[in-house]
Amino acid sequence: MQQEKRLLWTLAAINFTHILDFMIIMPLGPQLMRIFEISPKEFGLLVSSYTFSAGLSSFMGAFFLDKYDRRTMLLWVFVGFLLGTLACAVAPNYGILLSSRIVAGLFGGLTSALVLAVVGDAIPDKRRGRAMGLVMAAFSVASVFGVPFGLFIASLSSWHAPFVFLAFLSLVILWMIARFVPSMKGHISSSQVKPTPIQVVKRVTGNPNQMRAISLTIMMMLGQFAIIPFLSPFMVANVGFTELQLTYIYMAGGAFTVFTSPWVGRLTDRYGKSRVFTVFMTLNIIPIAIITHLGNTPVYYVLLVSTLFFVTSNGRMVPAAALITGTAKPENRGSFLSFNSAVQQLSAGIASFIGGMILVENGDGTLLHFDLIGYGAIVLSLLCIPLMKRIRVVDAGEGMSILEADDQK
Repeated sequence: MQQEKRLLWTLAAINFTHILDFMIIMPLGPQLMRIFEISPKEFGLLVSSYTFSAGLSSFMGAFFLDKYDRRTMLLWVFVGFLLGTLACAVAPNYGILLSSRIVAGLFGGLTSALVLAVVGDAIPDKRRGRAMGLVMAAFSVASVFGVPFGLFIASLSSWHAPFVFLAFLSLVILWMIARFVPSMKGHISSSQVKPTPIQVVKRVTGNPNQMRAISLTIMMMLGQFAIIPFLSPFMVANVGFTELQLTYIYMAGGAFTVFTSPWVGRLTDRYGKSRVFTVFMTLNIIPIAIITHLGNTPVYYVLLVSTLFFVTSNGRMVPAAALITGTAKPENRGSFLSFNSAVQQLSAGIASFIGGMILVENGDGTLLHFDLIGYGAIVLSLLCIPLMKRIRVVDAGEGMSILEADDQK
């Protein structure tokens, strides 16, 4: 059990650096636009370049991730991520920074699929919910600690500082991977004929259970990421928040989900993935309906509702991730999760684009039609519940045997 805990903490640390690397660029926008003399459109490209390159690499990863030892792949991919982050830290101009973000995204996208694949291989289904809760708490830690800390050191030094910090942290995590992640070759069969890329695609698209899992991912991302990117501008334009007060929303939401994410994981293992997902998805509808209809509102009330939004959004993700991971057998888990990660990134980008098309700026600076986005998110949320019930776990796993057998670590 001790070895399992060290493995999970290592995976959570990998997730933390990947998520923070993606998030930290957004609040640095004013500095970067001033220093590099770039437009909002060019800054938007800087942000989206990471997401789209991560989606591309996740798709390509489906063709080779299952051919190698999980530990070996994780080490090489994380080295690439480290180099991409280091390149961001020393970038002297916009063009090199943009190229560095693309490199970091390419390797960051692969880490997401590999982390879930390792959890699926190493942790049996009966404890997979708790494991996912711990690993996915990294998003909360990145929100409540990583982003404010990154902004703090950037204010003391320059925009380079957060990326220098991330590169140093990545070196430590690289040692943790080498030390605590065991060799995982159980999914590789020497007698097994390696599938071609077309066969990999057909294997996923021809599996109804896995396609339902991917459909669930698409619907969840469309519902949430039509809202999340526009929370900040909506809060400033319509609710009356200052830019400083915006940090309270993410710090409060992140602080609570740090504790609720592992708790939801334990509930998932105890009461079942579908039941816990249904409860949190239903509860998530309440803050969506309130947030998308807010006008000028006291800070304390907004923090209460926004925190409920983050807690319930995270709460539905934990059982969903545990279930989706179990829909693939070890020999093709990496391929499937790479597809799922690519779909996740693409869906988030499409949702943000659609949300931007629906929102309209009024003459007084307020944003119109956020309520329509809320209605759409609620409909998608309700449709996810019956779909979740139709997805089946095909690999319960004997995860601990993988860890116990690896005495060389």
